Amino acid sequence: HLSIRRQRQMCIRDSPYIYTGKIMTKIQKEIAGTIKACQNEIVEFIQEAVRLPSLADNEGPVQKLIADKLRSLDLYVERIPVHFEKIKAHPAFCDDGYSPDSRYNILGNWQNEKAGKSLILNGHVDVVPTGPPENWNESAWSGTLIKNRIYGRGSCDMKAGLSAGIFAVEILKKLGFAPNGSVQIQSVVGEESGGCGTLANIVNGYTADGAVILEPTSLRICPIQSGALTFSITIHGRATHAATRWEGVSAIEKFELVHQVIQELEKDRHQSFHVQYYERSDRVAPINIGTIRSGDWHSTVPEKLTAEGRLGVFPGESAGEARTALEEAIGKIAARDKWLAKEPPKVQWIDGQFESGQTSVEHPLVKTLLGCHESVTNDKGQLEGVTYGSDLRLFTNYAKIPTVLYGPGDVRTAHSANEYVEIEHVMTAVEVIANLIVRWCGGTIK
Repeated sequence: HLSIRRQRQMCIRDSPYIYTGKIMTKIQKEIAGTIKACQNEIVEFIQEAVRLPSLADNEGPVQKLIADKLRSLDLYVERIPVHFEKIKAHPAFCDDGYSPDSRYNILGNWQNEKAGKSLILNGHVDVVPTGPPENWNESAWSGTLIKNRIYGRGSCDMKAGLSAGIFAVEILKKLGFAPNGSVQIQSVVGEESGGCGTLANIVNGYTADGAVILEPTSLRICPIQSGALTFSITIHGRATHAATRWEGVSAIEKFELVHQVIQELEKDRHQSFHVQYYERSDRVAPINIGTIRSGDWHSTVPEKLTAEGRLGVFPGESAGEARTALEEAIGKIAARDKWLAKEPPKVQWIDGQFESGQTSVEHPLVKTLLGCHESVTNDKGQLEGVTYGSDLRLFTNYAKIPTVLYGPGDVRTAHSANEYVEIEHVMTAVEVIANLIVRWCGGTIK
């Protein structure tokens, strides 16, 4: 009889369809047991990452933490500068207004030249502003552990997810596993403001047979994402004294007409598109007005208004088609109004321009991840499309890499005060990703 070790060496190959029977069950149990023993270490690492504020242009300290951790695992670590001069010609480039040359990504490479499939585990370390401090129960950078939750900006979105990928690799290394295909951990910047970090990796030629972005999906398997295009609308009126307001034209009142047609457009677009795998068919590609600035004196009719918002893009719809839909709707209402026909609203496309993106739900990466999730949790995995933009569209649309979003945390807590992630979610994600590496890449245990 072959020894168990020899059987493992023979059976852990690169096909996602052969992992059945006692041998795979034993490997899964070893992964689960090792993760349980490492829980405190995993939690402490996430807390340390959260305590390093990493707003845009200030990601350096947390990137150093990530790099040091990856080196401790004997991975080959690379520092990839995010230089706008190198990526600005790319059609997906967004000038996010932050430093064009001081930010950098960290890559941890677990390399093997055998014939197994390769995998990218991608996560961003940049976080959004915290908002008013008084809205937080403790400091936004506390990393506090309360009732099995880690609190702080970036805990959910998405330092816990990135940490899950890192510790999945560490667990497998502790077990003596060596993948047939290469695994690359990508710790990137600039995701929140347009994706310059992941784009820099793609422009530099980094690729793989599949990618998992460890976004907070509540452990749902999400191979489909809507897009999100940021826009501004400028409306001009005519100022006069408020006592004779009928002699002027209020830019605010004219914006009310535009806002009404935007709300109608959102409803009409959802009736004309039919997309599977979304929880609500009427909430796939929302349109939102986020800021409005108008007027400079309470007793003056406002002569100018600028509104900024976000236009959702349906999966399968191009960014150009979505832009045209908004511009035409605003143009039609302007043509029907005597003032706006003479002074048409000006629509500009600014800041983040996230296209939609998708991977077929029938792709082997999706099916393999589903199988790993189900074997770890004993629950049927849930396929779902997400309504937010992410770096998935860069991988699928430009690098042609099949990509799935999957990670710990509920996205509804992201960007909010008292953001948190459940430790149970984190531990499950580590286990699922470790099993995915084994099944997708193949390999041997020494």
